[in-house]
Amino acid sequence: MSTDGHDLAGSVSDAAEDVGSSRSLGWAARLGLTARALVYLVIGLLGLSLASGNRAELDQKGALRELLERPFGFVLVLLCALGFAGYAAWRFAEAASGAVGDGDSTSARLKSFARGLIYLVLAGTAVAVLLGSRSSQAGQQRGLVATVLTWPGGTAIVLVAGLAVAAAGVGLVIEGWRRKFLKYLDHTDMNESTRKIARWTGTVGSIARGLVVVLIGALLVVAAVTGDKEDATGMDGALKSLLELPFGRTLLILASLGLLVFGVYALMEARYRRVGVSGAEH
Repeated sequence: MSTDGHDLAGSVSDAAEDVGSSRSLGWAARLGLTARALVYLVIGLLGLSLASGNRAELDQKGALRELLERPFGFVLVLLCALGFAGYAAWRFAEAASGAVGDGDSTSARLKSFARGLIYLVLAGTAVAVLLGSRSSQAGQQRGLVATVLTWPGGTAIVLVAGLAVAAAGVGLVIEGWRRKFLKYLDHTDMNESTRKIARWTGTVGSIARGLVVVLIGALLVVAAVTGDKEDATGMDGALKSLLELPFGRTLLILASLGLLVFGVYALMEARYRRVGVSGAEH
């Protein structure tokens, strides 16, 4: 066979490998997006339960523990662990090759890398729940912040972290308000009714999630300023802090409904998201 023939065969083989890798990454991403949707739906339901006077942990670990207690719970949490790991792998691939819908910008790559780290931690959290961990996510976050506050410059680190989290929340609110999330969806498979549902749930859900993240960041800032680790309790503490405000029960119900709406959108995203990496589109 000629050199040109070898080169062509090699190119075809490489292309086939790229397609297979892209498809595997796509399935991993969709499993992760589905797991994320399920967790947000459970957190929303737990928030409504808390507003009704029941006890609940309103964060990812609390949601996973709730799932574990249901029929086929072990399988569900195991799938969540695999999904979160797949989601992390997808985001790391985006960080390396560029994100679909965002191109090759440095900021987009950094966001993908950060999200990959977050979901890698969540995969570990799911495994810990499967292994019987009884510690709360809020307690772990308090312990981490308490440790950081003892470091030289620890107050500044927690303060910057809080401001960064709050800024990320503002970004989510803006993304929802401007409907930037629509650029990540494949509209060719969506009819007009599906598009309307995606627009509505994505807008309301993203704004609600963003406001919760802003509150998480604000409580981190308070922890840095006061030196009190009790303020750094993540999503669980942020949502429960609403009950201390005027009309707190109503605010918690609205926040929980918002997270439920985001969970519905996240299910649609799992179906219609343009997954893969930017380089795979060319």
